[in-house]
Amino acid sequence: MPSFNEYANACAPGTAVEFAMDAPSFTLDVERFAAEAIASGADFAVVVSPNNPTSLLVPHADLLCLLGLLEGHDCMLLVDESCIDFFERSVAESLEKDLAEHQNLAVIKSMSKAYGICGLRIGYLATANLAFAERVRDGLHIWNLNGFAEAFLRLAPSYRQDFVESCDSVRADGDAFYVGLCTIPGLTVYKPDANFIFCRLPDHAPAGPEVALNLFVEHNILIKDMAGKTMPEADRYIRVACRTEPENAALTAVLMGLLGGEDAW
Repeated sequence: MPSFNEYANACAPGTAVEFAMDAPSFTLDVERFAAEAIASGADFAVVVSPNNPTSLLVPHADLLCLLGLLEGHDCMLLVDESCIDFFERSVAESLEKDLAEHQNLAVIKSMSKAYGICGLRIGYLATANLAFAERVRDGLHIWNLNGFAEAFLRLAPSYRQDFVESCDSVRADGDAFYVGLCTIPGLTVYKPDANFIFCRLPDHAPAGPEVALNLFVEHNILIKDMAGKTMPEADRYIRVACRTEPENAALTAVLMGLLGGEDAW
């Protein structure tokens, strides 16, 4: 942790084992992660890449190593790649092409993130493990896809190039946003691999919830504070989404005013 809370929330109380990724790097030590999964007798090990909220991708080679370490221990590796389309080398880094060679691998993807269709609630799970796929199907509702979602899925392939260009544009805006945020004194900005940026607030600044409230009430800007995440000093971190260049510049300017000096508050 920190990561997407809903995987732990979906488990029966007391059954989820949370794995800590140490600050300040928040990188995943796959050998230590595998050892803990094996020691705890886990049925599933979940990795989100790029991770939410840190926006950091776990390298393809590291995930293949993790697969090898878990193999033979009756533990499926579930890799959530919902935000990988925003990464420049997304095809090379995705594990979808490795599914046929690994029976203990499943790739999960929510399409709502990259395609901007949150209300349609479309996603998929891909695996070569037919027994595992059947178990997942058995747990789905009979009507788990609505007509709007089906219409979108029929039309989406026709706009593939537009989608790629859109992701390229978001990536370029995100790179400029990152550079701008790095000019704010005392703000630790993690270089993003997705369309959102993870930041640690300066020591002199108020906690994340207070900063988020100020931005919303005074500036009509909504960001995510990390106070609810399982991590040390969670209230010192915020996550900001990449939007249009003017919106990114406006948020950077407001944060500069709020955080730029010890007397700013």
